[in-house]
Amino acid sequence: MTESSSTKLLNGDACRRTLNGKTASKNGYVKNRCLFQQPQKCRRSGEKKQNATHNPSLYKKPFVESFEETPLLVAVLTYMGYGILTIFGYLRDFLRHWNVEKCHVARERDEQKDFVPLYQDFENFYTRNLYMRIRDNWNRPICSVPGAKMDLVERVTHNYNWTFEHTGKVVKDVINMGSYNYLGFAENTGTCADAAIEVTQKYGVGVGSTRCEMGNLDIHEELEELVARFLGVESSMAFGMGFATNSMNIPALTGKGCLILSDELNHASLVLGARLSGSTIRVFKHNNMQSLEKLLRDAIVHGQPRTHRPWKKILIVVEGIYSMEGSIIRLPEVIALKKRYKAYLYLDEAHSIGALGPNGKGVVDYFGLDPKDVDIMMGTFTKSFGAAGGYIGGKKELIDYLRSHSHSAVYATSMPPPVAQQIITSMKIIMGEDGTTLGADRLRQLSENTNYFRRRLCEMGFIIYGNDDSPVVPLMLYMPAKIGAFGREMVKRNIGTVVVGFPATPIIESRARFCVSAAHTREMLDTALEAISEVGDLLQLKYSRREQPLPSMGWMSEESLLQD
Repeated sequence: MTESSSTKLLNGDACRRTLNGKTASKNGYVKNRCLFQQPQKCRRSGEKKQNATHNPSLYKKPFVESFEETPLLVAVLTYMGYGILTIFGYLRDFLRHWNVEKCHVARERDEQKDFVPLYQDFENFYTRNLYMRIRDNWNRPICSVPGAKMDLVERVTHNYNWTFEHTGKVVKDVINMGSYNYLGFAENTGTCADAAIEVTQKYGVGVGSTRCEMGNLDIHEELEELVARFLGVESSMAFGMGFATNSMNIPALTGKGCLILSDELNHASLVLGARLSGSTIRVFKHNNMQSLEKLLRDAIVHGQPRTHRPWKKILIVVEGIYSMEGSIIRLPEVIALKKRYKAYLYLDEAHSIGALGPNGKGVVDYFGLDPKDVDIMMGTFTKSFGAAGGYIGGKKELIDYLRSHSHSAVYATSMPPPVAQQIITSMKIIMGEDGTTLGADRLRQLSENTNYFRRRLCEMGFIIYGNDDSPVVPLMLYMPAKIGAFGREMVKRNIGTVVVGFPATPIIESRARFCVSAAHTREMLDTALEAISEVGDLLQLKYSRREQPLPSMGWMSEESLLQD
């Protein structure tokens, strides 16, 4: 893609805003004053990140997020816990080396002792000695639809989680608080399932070819037209794998001489795609507009390293909902910056599409923005739609370019027809084109469940991260021993949860992550909340020092408004 063609595909205009009735000037120069300046305000004790909007003039309603500071004692004890585990890990490695303790780790054969090591012992230290202690909390096999409730296959280990054996028993009716089943479309009965069965009988299960060869079915084109209409963009393209939608399309959009500005908490697929592109990558602080604007200003002022030539393209890469933090991107501010500095915007709506907005159209709909202001709209069908794959939406020229240049489009096998039909049916339900109010009812139920679940956890005294409207709810555990204990205790009470620790999170910010669904009834949520409170008391997890939930700080002074 040449610079001129990409400019036509991803065109952004300078930002216009008014202050005291005066229209801001429109030019391409960098002003001395930053676009977003955070006024100095007193911060409530225990709150480590801003919980109010920097520029409320860009928002139609208050934007509130909570990230309570880690208590000092908890942080110290967490570091001590990891330190003790590390010491014992080295001790166990010493015992394994002298065959005092049986070694289950993959090692080189004696015949290969002079080869370059295939297994790096030191790099796998964390896996051997820390992760293996709590490995039973992951990869649990289920034998039912992962809906609001699920059935778990019982398993046991006789060698401290190195291997597992199935007992033949099944744990029935476990409340599923971990799956990304936001709208409850993960089901084996109903309209979606019936439509998928019908399409399977007509087309079969697999395609056996790429879209460029013999794998382009009419159902694929119907899906792409529907997605474009749903998003409000000119055109779209569907892919069979969500991860590859990011990792294989970003290299087609940027290359050498381009700059990618990436949020520090972006998903691994975005990080991989940026690295594969060969572009220069710079990382800004999570959801921090001052950090992003500084990088944009520096990029325009200084240009490329050594040559100081202007960057061919500057691409801002962000997510709608961050799946580990539960936070929502400050999209109005990102768009304002993108327009001001003539950058392009790549928005990953994997978790937000279908889960946010009055019409379920994601974070753009949530803020009431124009989809045309987002140059590249990406999302997945794996969560709110109960299917698989991903999409890219944008201008027709952009999509036509990707059809012939994207590795995921040219080399990957086409999406299976039953999966495509599942997406079509669920999307039409969300849009209300099925002639019912089922979609609107599920969107409303998800919003009510999210607000109720978050509010109750805060009232119980847990530290909860993220935005009040985010269905991703991280509950902070901190200490490594409590990661495994929390997961096991919740399963004992028939609640399925996801626990996350280092290196997926910062070392002192281990957490349990709940995903709220429209399929959850109030009785299910109350049962889960009761179990969470009971386990929280047992493990002493109620760390919050806030006396009451933080109210909105309201609109700020005019000094924080968009200025030239």
